[in-house]
Amino acid sequence: MTFEELVHQIKEKKSYLCIGLDTDIHKIPKFLLNADYPVFEFNKQIIDATAPFTIAYKPNVAFYESLGAAGWISLEMTIRYLREKYPQCFVIADAKRGDIGNTSRMYAAAFLENLNADAITVAPYMGADSVMPFLEPKDKWVVLLALTSNSGSDDFQMADLSPQGIKLYEQVIRVSMKWADHKKMMYVVGATKAEMLIQIRKIIPQHFLLIPGVGAQGGSLKEVSQNGLNKHCGLLVNSSRNIIYAQVTDQFAKAAGEAAAAMQSEMSGYLKDLGII
Repeated sequence: MTFEELVHQIKEKKSYLCIGLDTDIHKIPKFLLNADYPVFEFNKQIIDATAPFTIAYKPNVAFYESLGAAGWISLEMTIRYLREKYPQCFVIADAKRGDIGNTSRMYAAAFLENLNADAITVAPYMGADSVMPFLEPKDKWVVLLALTSNSGSDDFQMADLSPQGIKLYEQVIRVSMKWADHKKMMYVVGATKAEMLIQIRKIIPQHFLLIPGVGAQGGSLKEVSQNGLNKHCGLLVNSSRNIIYAQVTDQFAKAAGEAAAAMQSEMSGYLKDLGII
């Protein structure tokens, strides 16, 4: 999906919601366990209920890999279902890969070509040659980890690199923005670091930011939107548990749809305030 297509979908749906498909087989309704692929069946119903309000879906690959071959098949089926029924939705493989060039090239082939995701999350620690292979496929994106929402992010990401107080996460952004423009590269910035978005926008005013941490992790959609929106939106705000586990009864899909609709409604207001829609 191109930058222009993504912006168009945001304006069409009046939303910048990304739903994390962190599907834990131990948390889904028990009656689904009778299905051949219960994780896929759960995802399918969640997607059908939430697609009118959602721009992107982000399967967290660890939840699928932990189930072995059946989990990988469920991941393949989920992305294929999105591609066939909801081709306008942006699909992020939340895999957090990054290795020497040849290995990264194989990861890129696995997720961006074989699975046909639009984007993959990538760890920048090993530098340019570990990221470049992910940037080679046409109309695909790298979502680079910059400032994450977990408490341990302070261990390294907030470290001072100079007497002027340049942080490591800022250096990651400043160096990596030379590898690709805002039409190929996004950055992960945790919602619990929303106050940092003002400084980040000074460095990368045009890039999309993927914002996890709204909802169960305590991030504020209002604060993220006020600090992070730009003239074409520039945000994908992810919610996982608050939507997909809004209920764990036989009404789970309906509850997920209602939770997604509520977030979309709030987002629509922020987009209108800035004249984006």
